Amino acid sequence: MRYIKIIPFLFSLFTIAWLSCNKPAGNDDPSGPYNLSYGSSVIYLRPQAGDYIVHPTQHRPGIYSGFPEGIEIDDNTGAINVSDSETGLRYKITHTAPDGTETSTLVVLSGISFTDKFYILSQNDTIAKPVYNANPSEPLPIAGSIFDEGGIANSSGCDVKTFNGQINLAQTIRNGIFGSNPSNDDKEDIEIVYRLNDGSGKAVNKLKVRLYYYTSMATVTDEMFETLQEREEQGVFLGASATGMNSGGSNTMRPTQIAKPRPPCIIIVGQ
Repeated sequence: MRYIKIIPFLFSLFTIAWLSCNKPAGNDDPSGPYNLSYGSSVIYLRPQAGDYIVHPTQHRPGIYSGFPEGIEIDDNTGAINVSDSETGLRYKITHTAPDGTETSTLVVLSGISFTDKFYILSQNDTIAKPVYNANPSEPLPIAGSIFDEGGIANSSGCDVKTFNGQINLAQTIRNGIFGSNPSNDDKEDIEIVYRLNDGSGKAVNKLKVRLYYYTSMATVTDEMFETLQEREEQGVFLGASATGMNSGGSNTMRPTQIAKPRPPCIIIVGQ
């Protein structure tokens, strides 16, 4: 009968369809252009017991790398361990195919940081404000957020406002963070533990900040100027330069050396 011949044919179609729907996730097919993406340009830390890891939406054979220093990325899979990375920064992720073809994308690991900057107390420049998601123009989610959880920074003398994360540098000096008689090139590292009321779901996040002190701009060391110049040349400052836009307008970073954007340098100058 005719329907007996049709049954094997239909079974074959069903098998093909089932196999197509149950293919492993990812795309290892090297043909065609590679759209390197993590599903979003902003990646949030998540509140969970283990490390939070984000994978590319498609995988291709080759090597993955991240710039600048501070991001933990698997060379073979492109998986980003957000929990072990420095958050609050913008990174360039590059995939290099076996034939040498490079494809890149930019991602921000959500969080706060501070701009590398000289703060001159005699000019009433006394407040260091946190920058959210590597963009000084993006408003910080204040409502429901917590800064300096556990009081680690404040207990060291660094005056961090728990409701907005701002650092009162004049009060920090008065608190004696550099001692009763600060000297040129004194430095202190502080840690700020915080939770943001955003896509991170108030996951515990951390930031280390380095405070420097100088009596005047004339006493700032050459090493400090060299550090800031290196960061600027390599495009690791916050704001426009952090996107990797060079003078020609192309979307490229300049990794002449390994850039080290952390800890951010808050440089307090008396006058």
